[in-house]
Amino acid sequence: MVHVNKKQSLNKGISQAGFFHLLLMFLLLGISNITLGNELSASVDRNKIGIDETLNLRVRYSGDENGGQPDFEQLEQDFDILSRQQSNQYRVINGRAESFVEWMLTLAPKREGDLFIPSLHYKGQVSDAIPITVSEAGSAPDGANRKAFLEVELDKDKAYVQEQLLVKVRLFTTIGLHDIATEPLQVAGAHVEKVDEQRYERKLDGVSHAVYELTYAVFPDSSGQLSIPALTYVAIAGRRDPFSLFNRNSQRLRLRSQAKTIEVLPKPDNYSGAHWLPAASLGVVQSWSQDPDTFTVGEPITRILTIRAEGLRAAQLPPLPRLNVEGLKTYPDQPQQEDQIGPNGVTGSRIETTAIVATKPGDYQLPAITITWWDTKSKKQRATQLPAFRFTVSGTAAPIPQDQEVNNLPTPIPGTVTQAERDHFWRNLAIAALASHLLWVVYFYRLRRNIGNLKTHNQKNQESTKSQQESGLKRAVDNGDPSHIQHALLNWLHARWPRVESNNLTEIAHQLDFEELKELQKLLNAAIYQKPSRPLNEQKIKMLIERLLGRQLPEFRSEEEALPRLFS
Repeated sequence: MVHVNKKQSLNKGISQAGFFHLLLMFLLLGISNITLGNELSASVDRNKIGIDETLNLRVRYSGDENGGQPDFEQLEQDFDILSRQQSNQYRVINGRAESFVEWMLTLAPKREGDLFIPSLHYKGQVSDAIPITVSEAGSAPDGANRKAFLEVELDKDKAYVQEQLLVKVRLFTTIGLHDIATEPLQVAGAHVEKVDEQRYERKLDGVSHAVYELTYAVFPDSSGQLSIPALTYVAIAGRRDPFSLFNRNSQRLRLRSQAKTIEVLPKPDNYSGAHWLPAASLGVVQSWSQDPDTFTVGEPITRILTIRAEGLRAAQLPPLPRLNVEGLKTYPDQPQQEDQIGPNGVTGSRIETTAIVATKPGDYQLPAITITWWDTKSKKQRATQLPAFRFTVSGTAAPIPQDQEVNNLPTPIPGTVTQAERDHFWRNLAIAALASHLLWVVYFYRLRRNIGNLKTHNQKNQESTKSQQESGLKRAVDNGDPSHIQHALLNWLHARWPRVESNNLTEIAHQLDFEELKELQKLLNAAIYQKPSRPLNEQKIKMLIERLLGRQLPEFRSEEEALPRLFS
């Protein structure tokens, strides 16, 4: 009996041990399945692309997903992230359930050469690095059959300092493109102005291309080598489906042009003009408010001189010499400046208006006006002259008392001056004084009106400049290039606070004492100057820019104004 109980107890112990071993085996298998189920993988649609092309990166994580994403900022070392989409999927295949999350990114290379998509980390999993070969624009395997590309053309091989250089940027395409985002041309060490925009068709090798052309006028500030940087355009290719939320049939393209370099020549040594004026043509025109033949004493007449120069901005045109003719009083008005833009660039005009009043009758001559300038077409010095102008003033001069010695005064003879003659003299004197007073009233009224109009015009120009620079800053932030962001930020700061003269972002941040600006300056310096460069945090940059643009900020005060007074 006792033997039977021991056997049962032994069998029971063996069965319990087997159960625990079986349970442990299932647990290990479950853990193994869970471990094998969690996986992070990355793949691309192609490994060889041109610098002006894009590739698609697919990152998949299989397993439980409860928020978050891999650190995609590592990609910004060598690539621009043009778009990013995320999708979560759950499916059952042959009775087996599978869930995963996918990220689809469109990448554009920042440079040529052998690049790598780095290993990505997510929830303890690591993806493999992927090599990418980036070649020159148009030299990729399918470069000859590109459907869209950029072309940059300069109108000359060499230019003089401050001479107009026309830069044409053309987008060629054989496919439908929409939502084209153009990067504005910004050239370090030069003034740049967009002057023309055209759309037309052109055949290349028998194939019809649609062309979108932008023309910029570039004015170099100094001699030496001038670099025209590469430009980047982003567009959507394919049909836009208004009923599709994601437009899956469309493709995002990033097009990149080639950089250009041009030699800028200094002012020629044999140039003898007082002002350096490199222009394609220059002329001076004179006009009058009324016929000068009717010029009479005491009546104002307005002289209008206009300088027009093709290939120069109005700000580059010099002031004309002031009139200094005996017997003529002159009242110059504020000069007006105007720039006209077109396919041939900028034509600047300077208009000088002067009111002239003759104090005595006679024949007068206004001196000739000569302007020396440099003909950029013939590469020669030229002179434009407005001939001397002669005219006659009629009327009677106002009586002017003359000083006489007391001893030489004639002895008054009673009855030689009648009362009527005295009345006539005082009446003429009163009329002359009244006319002179009215003349001054009219002059000051016109002067005040012109000053008011000028202030209004300047205010409108300032507001327009602020709006343009703000839009340029936002576009630069969207493009993500730290150098362009820094340049656009400096332009916006100068437009917002004209009294800021420094071109150093660190100095401006110290002067304005804005936390957003100091943080922006640190991020941009780390991305531009640090070796190795630190990837730019675009989201943080956008947040700081929005805060900087949206705040109601106090007016700028110079350091001298901010210092406390030494004596009260």
